[in-house]
Amino acid sequence: MSTQELDHIDERLRNDVRRLGFLLGDVIAQDQGQAALDAIEKVRALAKQARTTAPADQTSKEANWSALSDYLSSQNDTTLVTIARAFNQFLNLANIAEQAHAARKPATQLHLKAGQATQQAVADLAIELVLTAHPTEVLRRTMIQKYDSIEETLSAATEDSTNSAQLKRLIAESWHSDEIRETRPTPQDEAKWGFAVIESSLWAALPGAVRDLDSALIENNLAPVPLSDTPLRIATWMGGDRDGNPNVTAKVTEEVLMLGRWMAADLFLRDLEVLQSSLSMTRCSAYVRDQAGDAREPYRAVIKTLRDKMIATRNWSEARAASPDGGLRVSNPESQAQVFWHRQELLNPLVSLHESLVECGMASIAAGPLLDTIRRAAAFGPTLTRLDIRQSSDRHSDAFDELTRYLELEPDKTGYNDWSETKRCEFLLRELESKRPLFPDTWSASAKVTEVLDTCALIARFEAAGIAQYVISMAGHPSDVLGVILLLRDAGLTHKLPIVPLFETLDDLQRAPETLGALLSNPWYADYCGGEQQVMIGYSDSAKDAGQFAAAWAQYEAQELLVATAAEHDVKLTLFHGRGGAVGRGGGPAQSAIRSQPPHSINGRLRVTEQGEMIRWKLGSSELARESLRGYVSATLESTLNPPILPRDSWRTAMAEMSALSLAAYRATVREDPAFVGLFRALTPERELGILALGSRPARRSNTDDVSSLRAIPWVFAWTQIRLMLPAWLGTEQALDKHSKNAGQLAAMLDWPFFQMQIDMLEMVLAKAEPSLTRHYASKLLTDIPDDAIDALCTRLASLQDSVLSLRDSSQLLVHDPSLAQSLTVRNTYLDPLHVLQAELLQRYRVDEDADSEIARALRVTMAGISSGLRNTG
Repeated sequence: MSTQELDHIDERLRNDVRRLGFLLGDVIAQDQGQAALDAIEKVRALAKQARTTAPADQTSKEANWSALSDYLSSQNDTTLVTIARAFNQFLNLANIAEQAHAARKPATQLHLKAGQATQQAVADLAIELVLTAHPTEVLRRTMIQKYDSIEETLSAATEDSTNSAQLKRLIAESWHSDEIRETRPTPQDEAKWGFAVIESSLWAALPGAVRDLDSALIENNLAPVPLSDTPLRIATWMGGDRDGNPNVTAKVTEEVLMLGRWMAADLFLRDLEVLQSSLSMTRCSAYVRDQAGDAREPYRAVIKTLRDKMIATRNWSEARAASPDGGLRVSNPESQAQVFWHRQELLNPLVSLHESLVECGMASIAAGPLLDTIRRAAAFGPTLTRLDIRQSSDRHSDAFDELTRYLELEPDKTGYNDWSETKRCEFLLRELESKRPLFPDTWSASAKVTEVLDTCALIARFEAAGIAQYVISMAGHPSDVLGVILLLRDAGLTHKLPIVPLFETLDDLQRAPETLGALLSNPWYADYCGGEQQVMIGYSDSAKDAGQFAAAWAQYEAQELLVATAAEHDVKLTLFHGRGGAVGRGGGPAQSAIRSQPPHSINGRLRVTEQGEMIRWKLGSSELARESLRGYVSATLESTLNPPILPRDSWRTAMAEMSALSLAAYRATVREDPAFVGLFRALTPERELGILALGSRPARRSNTDDVSSLRAIPWVFAWTQIRLMLPAWLGTEQALDKHSKNAGQLAAMLDWPFFQMQIDMLEMVLAKAEPSLTRHYASKLLTDIPDDAIDALCTRLASLQDSVLSLRDSSQLLVHDPSLAQSLTVRNTYLDPLHVLQAELLQRYRVDEDADSEIARALRVTMAGISSGLRNTG
């Protein structure tokens, strides 16, 4: 695409933003009157004035928000609600325009090279996206659907289109609807939202992305992806992630499993109806004839059989979701035969139809809708997604502690939690090799332990059908893995379910290779894992524990050593990346993130979380989702076939030194400064998160006020709201500053994809940070905390910016990414007023903290608007 064409697209983006804004203004004026719209325009003008009157020098830019703040302070509560809602809507419409703009851009091309290496790499390709709920997603599904409709209408329009009336109607529907959830979603609600994403985008996008891969393979005289294989799969944590979430129980998980089966059956029924209508051919293979009997139209006969069984599956799933005791008993093999249970039961007959059509000279028909249905059957199967079960390691050890104390195995009556790691492993292996049950019928476990046992019993009852794996959060020792296997085995599970340790804290990451080596050295476990092992790398908690820069280096080193450990034991390793949307939680462009991993850590096998808000931005429409999936395939193949360079020894030394400096500076502030927690709670809206109907999981692991108990997502979310973005950079400024004497070496390190991505992400964070807004929050909210505490943090941020600009040899940020710079400029027009308004609202709200007041409503809207405007906030 030429430069002129790109300029034309950018102009269309600006025009789309302007057009949607004008239409929203008309809607507001009709609803609230011209005076209300005039007030909104006044706010926008004052916000623009605050920035345009600031010094032009990027490095010293400090906007003056006093005029805007004074104007907002003079308005009543009801007016502030209208202003908050208006700018929230403006931001969402700007986002919609950007997404429509992204859909117009050229698609990612899959550049493959002919040869056996490429063919083998594609054969080994195993990419799984894991959809997870987002505790800071506050938009209602209704609003998300309305925004999707606006985007579809905008994307379909040409520049001279006359569809303004339809756009205005959709914008009016959004304006006259409550944008924020009033009640917390249940885990079932979150799961339904995930299923809706599959229905609305991934159902079409996934087979489309595989078609794109097939086309690239055929162009290079390579064989397409085999029909029974799938390089792409979708999993989920929604309804299975019970770590710190008491709302996810065994009963909830069973209901979610059934809801997934119902949705899969419903979607496949739509496909089968299309196939039954189109496949009216009479010539068929001997195999299909054998399946169809004497039917004149054999393909339709086979599809009718599949359709009847799919209807039975849907009805059974619905009955069982409504009542765990309803429907057919899954433990009865005869009942399972009446419904689709495993993907091969659906996939094999469809593949036979395809092969028959090709054999009979109808390859073009075989390559139509039937091929897409086959790809869906391979990827989604009758469960729609594969559900991960996640639980914290201490919940399992507590179960064994209660049991061993009940059994009085030790003379001193100590329990499992008192034992050494060696003694724990000896006990677990002895029991794993025993043929007798471990848990006596006479034992009455506590409620928490009973829930763990009930979950294991559920997995056993389903023989792990629809369950991808069991993830152990806060894993740190081999006993954490062995204990889960024992719990599942004693519950009756005979299937060897993959058990995945999640290494989250800095200490756990550093011990991860040793832990994996100890596991794989054990003959019993080596036999259990069957030559394949998955390990999850935690980005969120490690960054909160050590700071983003030190955590990133620890993750890199851990991956290198894990790969070496797996190779030593001849085990295929899959690394599961638990990334969030924000930089402080490992976020960033997926393709860059993949290419920045250590050499040979991908090898065609990748598992990665896609979290709530990023699901909307990357998978929210079939076009965006197809492009995202192509990007994953392209980056994974490139990383496999052309691994990134190894860092030089001097670069490793530099990273180790900078990581240590960053870690010390981060912890000195977050852990050792006695005033820090008070500053955090007073300056950010962390306390006010409670008035938002956030996700089903509590924001804290415990009811303490320290940072360690706060989950990583609200920790990042709170700092982002005040535009300081602290979790993404704190500590890094000292690391880069003290290493600035080695400027030449740091510049050379930009050739290393890992380091380059760290600097790219820091630059994006710096572009999104706005210390003048942070200082404004401080002026409104801090009474007992001296101003120099804020000045110190802002000075550190400015120091980091100086270091990054020097490293880039640039006078301003994002020179290498003008599209992002333009996007931020557009969004700041609407973000700035929301920030200044939020500071005013926080000041008013903290007087009486009435969660049902107009002030609380406006505050909720500003939180949602800022989150939408900055996107990767949690």
